[in-house]
Amino acid sequence: MVLSDGHFSVAGGTPVLCSTGDGDCAWIAGYLTKLVKQTRGLSLVPQDGDTSAPPHRGIVLRRLDDPKATGDEGYRLDVTRDGIVVSAGTRAGLFYGCVTLWELLTQTEGRALSVDVADMQITDEPRFTWRGLMLDSVRHFQSPAFIKSFIDAMALHKLNVLQWHLTDDQGWRIEIKKYPRLTSVGAWRVPAGAGAAADIDQATGKPRLYGGFYAQDEIREIVAYAQRRNITIVPEIEMPGHALAAIVAYPQLGSVKNPPKQVSSDWGVFPYLYNVDDSTFDFLENVLTEVMALFPSHYIHVGGDEAVKDQWKASPKIQAQMHALDIKNEDALQGYFTARIGKFLAAHGRRLIGWDEILEGGVPPDATITSWRGIDGAITAAKTGHDAVLSPAPTLYFDNRQAEGPDEPPGRGAIVSLKDVYDFNPVPASLTPEQQAHIIGLQGNIWTEHIRQQDLVDYAAFPRAAALAELAWSPAGTHNWQSFLARLPAQLGRYRALGITHSESALAVRVSAQYERAAHSATVSLSNQADFGVIHYTVDGAQPTANSPLYKAPLTLPLPSKITTAAFVGGTALTTPTAKDITVLSLLSRDSHDLTLCTKNIPLSLEDDAPVNGPRAVFLVDIMNPCWIYPHVDLTGLASIEAGVGQVPFNFQVGDDIHKIALLPPQTPDGELEVHLDTCTGPRIAVLPLAPAVGNDAITTLRATLTPQQGVHDLCFVFTRRSIDPIWAIDWVQLVPERE
Repeated sequence: MVLSDGHFSVAGGTPVLCSTGDGDCAWIAGYLTKLVKQTRGLSLVPQDGDTSAPPHRGIVLRRLDDPKATGDEGYRLDVTRDGIVVSAGTRAGLFYGCVTLWELLTQTEGRALSVDVADMQITDEPRFTWRGLMLDSVRHFQSPAFIKSFIDAMALHKLNVLQWHLTDDQGWRIEIKKYPRLTSVGAWRVPAGAGAAADIDQATGKPRLYGGFYAQDEIREIVAYAQRRNITIVPEIEMPGHALAAIVAYPQLGSVKNPPKQVSSDWGVFPYLYNVDDSTFDFLENVLTEVMALFPSHYIHVGGDEAVKDQWKASPKIQAQMHALDIKNEDALQGYFTARIGKFLAAHGRRLIGWDEILEGGVPPDATITSWRGIDGAITAAKTGHDAVLSPAPTLYFDNRQAEGPDEPPGRGAIVSLKDVYDFNPVPASLTPEQQAHIIGLQGNIWTEHIRQQDLVDYAAFPRAAALAELAWSPAGTHNWQSFLARLPAQLGRYRALGITHSESALAVRVSAQYERAAHSATVSLSNQADFGVIHYTVDGAQPTANSPLYKAPLTLPLPSKITTAAFVGGTALTTPTAKDITVLSLLSRDSHDLTLCTKNIPLSLEDDAPVNGPRAVFLVDIMNPCWIYPHVDLTGLASIEAGVGQVPFNFQVGDDIHKIALLPPQTPDGELEVHLDTCTGPRIAVLPLAPAVGNDAITTLRATLTPQQGVHDLCFVFTRRSIDPIWAIDWVQLVPERE
C-alpha cells in the first residue's frame, strides 16, 4: 500500500461502474452496494458502461484482459481525487478488491453523509490458497439460513474454504437419494439427560427426537450462494470411523453383528467402523457419487480420524480379508480403505483429503492432509510430498473458550485467546522452502458438541477468524499484534453493523474484586485480556466516557459500590461497558468458572441439559474428577454456605479411562456435596445433602451451616455418589457472613 496526498469522497449517489454485459461484475457491484448501505447508510448506484476510461467521480470495477495479471485471487485498488478503480484478472480478485474497498469505507462506525478515502495504491494477493473454517453441523444442526449467514461472514474476511462436517456418529446430515434411511433414521437422536427424556412428543408418545438434515436442493442453493462469494464448500463424509449413524441406518455396513439400533447422543470416540466388504465400498461410492454431484469442490474430505480398530481386530471375517489381501495390520487396512476411496475419487476428477491419521497406513500419492494433532502431521506430509492444511488443536480449535470467567458460552474448557490464534506460526521451521510449499493453508475448526445454539457458532468464530484470516492472507513481514489490535475495533464495529454475533472478550474490561473484611471495603482491579487501550470508569452508575476517571492502579471502594468501566482508544470505547455491583455477598460468591479445578485435566464448559427450552446454566467441570477449589478465602465470621448445583449426563465415550474415575461413597442414599478445609482430604466443615436436587433437572440451591473457622483457607468441594452418571456439578457458591 502506497499513500498519497488527497482523497476521494464516497457519498450517496456515487456510481459503481461495470463493463456492459459483465454479469459477474454486476453481481459484485450489487454486493458492494448492499454492504455499504448496511454499514454506512450510503446508497451507491451500480451502472453499466465503459470501464477502460479513467474514473470520473465514481468507482470503477475493471476486469483485466489477462486473467493472470493479478494472480488467481489478487487485485489492484487505486484511489485518486477523481475516483476509485478496483481491477483484477479474475472474478475472485475483483470480489476481494471490493471487500477491501468496503473496509476502507468502514474505518469508523455509524451512518455518514459521505466517507473520505485517502489517495492510495494497493496491490494485494493472498499468502495461502486455503483459508478456511470447518463447521460441524452433525453434533448440532444449523439451519440453511444460518449456514448462508456464516458464509457471508467468512467472505468479509476473504476466507475461501468451508469444510462442512456432514456425517459422524451422532448424525447424518446430507440427503442421499439412494439411501433414504441415512436421513430418516440417521439424522435423528434423543438428546442425553433427564430433561430430554421427559420431553415427550405428543404425536409419538416417546421422547422428542432432535436433529435434521439438508435436502439436496438446499445444498445446491447453499453451494451456489458460497460460490458467488468465492467460497468453496468441501464436504466431509467420515470413514472408516465416526460411522455409527450410517451403521444404525444400515446395520450391514458395520463390523459387528448387532450394532446399536439408535443414533447415540454420546460424545467421544466410538468403536464402530465400516467393514471392508465390496458391498460397503459400493455403498460409499454411491454416496460419494451423489456428494460429488452436489459439491463441485476439487477436494472431498473423507475424515479418517480416530478409527479405533478393536472391531476389526476382533472380527474373524475381517482378519480373513486382511490375510487374503496380504495386509499386515489394521493400520494398513485403513490405508487400503483410504486408497480404494482415493482411487474412486481420482477417477472422477476429485482429490482426497483427510485428517492426519490417514498417514499412518499409507495414503494415495495425491492425498492432502488436514493436520489436527498439532503440526506434526503437516510436517510428515510435506516431507513426503503431500500437501497439507494446518488445523492444529488446541490453537485453531475455535470451540475452546476465549477467556476466563462465567460470561463465556459452553465449549471446551481450555482458553485459546485471540492472541493465541494470531501468534500461531503457519510455516514450520523444520521444513525446507520446497517442503514449505506443500503447506497450502490454514483452517479453524468449530466442533459443536458443546455449542448447541447456532448464534454461538458465530461467537466462537469471530473475531478469532479475523486473526486466522490475516495469518492466511497477509505476508509474513506484515505480521504485527499491535497493528492487528489497532485495526480490531473497526472490525468489531463492522460486526455490530451487520448483526454478526461475536466475542469482545479480548478488549472488554474484566473487573476483579478482593474483599477487605477489616476495612469493610473492596480492592478492585481492572484489566482487559489484550492489554489494549486505556481504561476509564465511573462509580455513580453513569456510562464511562473518555473524560471519566482514568484507571491507573487498583481502587479501594466502600461497600456496597457499583463500578462501570470500558477501555478506550482515541476517545472511543472499544466495547460495551462492563458493570458490576460490588457487595459483601458478591465478594464472597464464585461461579464455577471462577473456582479452581482440583486437577490439571482439561475441563469442559458444559451446558446443563435442562430446561428443554430457555436459558441453561453452564458449568466448568472436569468430567473425570468433578471437584473444585475456592482458594484463599477468609472464613472468619462466616456462618453458612449456599451452592447452586446441577446434574448433567455422563454422555462421554472415554474408553478404558472410565475405570480411572473415582467415586466417593455417599453417606445418604442420594449423596452429598462435601466441603473440606484446606485440602480435599482435610476436615469436613459442611455437608449439603443432594436429596432436594435429585428430582430437579435444572439448578437447585442447597444450604448448610459452616463449622466456625478463623483465618484464610482453601475450600475443596466434592460430590459423593454411587455412579458416574449423572455428573453432579457446581454452578455457583455463596459464603454467607453471620449477620447477613
